[in-house]
Amino acid sequence: MEFQFKSIDHFQLASPKGSEDISRKFYHGILKLREVEKPASLKVNGGVWFEAGSVNIHIGIEEPFIPARKAHPALEIENLSGLKQHLNQNDISFIEDERLPGADRIYVADPFGNRIEILEWK
Repeated sequence: MEFQFKSIDHFQLASPKGSEDISRKFYHGILKLREVEKPASLKVNGGVWFEAGSVNIHIGIEEPFIPARKAHPALEIENLSGLKQHLNQNDISFIEDERLPGADRIYVADPFGNRIEILEWK
């Protein structure tokens, strides 16, 4: 039987217990992702889901919590310079990285220390 992967449905990052409002402030307030209603059967687990276009991010509760500092999602964007300006205006630090040929990219940490790569192909 042959099979083929179609796409990434979502990725999940962890956060500490009770951090849903902090997630909303960053992922919706700063990154402008839309919050998605979790299915009733999964609400008991805590956490919060977000989306923008085909990007789906699930923030799940994990105890004990350890941030993902090396493993990370990479999000493609249009107008990286606009995002960098927006991050600066909101006092969100990021690291610029020009080591990937053909791409401008930055790394930003969410409020829990999870690493997120954001890139724009030239």
